[in-house]
Amino acid sequence: MTTEYFGKGDPARSLALLWRTSERASRKGKPDLSVDRIVRAAIEVADAEGLQALSMRRVAERLGVGTMSLYTYVPGKPELFDVMLDTVYGETDRSEDVPGGWRGRLEHVVRENWALYLRHPWLSQVAASRPVLGPNGTAKYDYELRAVDGIGLTDVEMDAVVTLVTGFVHGTARGAVEASQAERETGMTDEQWWAAHAPFLSRIADVSRFPTATRVGEAAGEAMGTAYSAERAFEFGLQRLLDGIEALITHRTPS
Repeated sequence: MTTEYFGKGDPARSLALLWRTSERASRKGKPDLSVDRIVRAAIEVADAEGLQALSMRRVAERLGVGTMSLYTYVPGKPELFDVMLDTVYGETDRSEDVPGGWRGRLEHVVRENWALYLRHPWLSQVAASRPVLGPNGTAKYDYELRAVDGIGLTDVEMDAVVTLVTGFVHGTARGAVEASQAERETGMTDEQWWAAHAPFLSRIADVSRFPTATRVGEAAGEAMGTAYSAERAFEFGLQRLLDGIEALITHRTPS
């Protein structure tokens, strides 16, 4: 799975698109295009075919227009990609009445991010080290910070907590996407793969040499029905993350 990087486009042009500081009107005789329509088509291409299929030509084909007509609105693919990211970041729910205190609010943030990755699997290919400097990315970050505001963390720790939980989602979602792709590329489900390999493994496995791996592997495989379950990893990891953050807060709160 390749990795794509945000921010490869011209900064001035990307920011102008992200914040819609200017947009040229459709020329007479041309289809009614707009930045929003182009971005939505690009997201549809990425959702259906992956980032490797995304190109200005492919987006134009989906819209039924000539490729060059897109450049009236979008300078190029890098800038388009920046706006695609910011657009999907606007999909996360930002309810203010989430029950359960800070823990409930932060769990809501994590689950919204998880759902976003499942809707748009290509997000798992995007490097998460740089922020999206658009209105939706900024609003998303602000909401996520407010989930842990006023609970005893410093500003730097608030940022670290948000980075921690969103990074957890990114990594776990990448595993889910890879598992789905493995089944699609090989034409075999995990159950079929294990069924095919089990007879050979039973002949070569040395229980006396790898007793712990054998015991734990068998227990995990029986519990999950597979060697790896992204959903179980997500649920287990989420609760352990919340437990750790709670321990940090409790440790510094006077009794």
